[in-house]
Amino acid sequence: MAAKRQPYLYKKNKLALGLKKALTLIEKGGGIIRTSEAMDLGVHAVSLYRLRDQGLIEQISRGVFRLSSLPSIANPDLITVAKRIPKGVVCLISALAFHGLTTQIPRHVFVALPRQTMKPRLQYPPIRIFWYSTKAIKNGVEIHRLDGVPVSIFSAEKSVADAFKYRNKIGFDVALEALRMWRRKKGDLDGLLKFAKICRVEKVMRPYLEAIL
Repeated sequence: MAAKRQPYLYKKNKLALGLKKALTLIEKGGGIIRTSEAMDLGVHAVSLYRLRDQGLIEQISRGVFRLSSLPSIANPDLITVAKRIPKGVVCLISALAFHGLTTQIPRHVFVALPRQTMKPRLQYPPIRIFWYSTKAIKNGVEIHRLDGVPVSIFSAEKSVADAFKYRNKIGFDVALEALRMWRRKKGDLDGLLKFAKICRVEKVMRPYLEAIL
């Protein structure tokens, strides 16, 4: 009987070691990991699902897991987008909401991507993609750590300038509100003018800027 049990015990021990390794990697990664990241590090996806079933980790989106022991996530949608779309930058209404420059409640996560990048497949959260030139997407990016995860978000000034650039898609009223709220927060004028130039909306913004300054 002992000989027959040996393969079973070997498999059980191997599985236990795999689960332990998976937990260690998640902890080292700040408590959140993608399935693809885990597999690249030698952890099979089955280990993640077993840990989930045991209640040790939770699935916050398809292919994204976090330790159950962590505090509640304040920005789960932004974290999911950051993990699933590493080349993306949170932009427009989502960025304005993050900086407190809009009363709009985003129904999607607005994401900027470099032109000619393959459109990501993401079932949740819902996203809206905007294609940016190399110059436009590299300027004004800030890295904010949300629940330990680095998330790329355009700065307040870049987001206001972008709102004017994409006013026909998100609404001119949204752009004007963002500018007014930016002014109340005493934003960086030089920075705003810099991004207005990059976004080619200087002439559009100038009369509204002069009215509030």
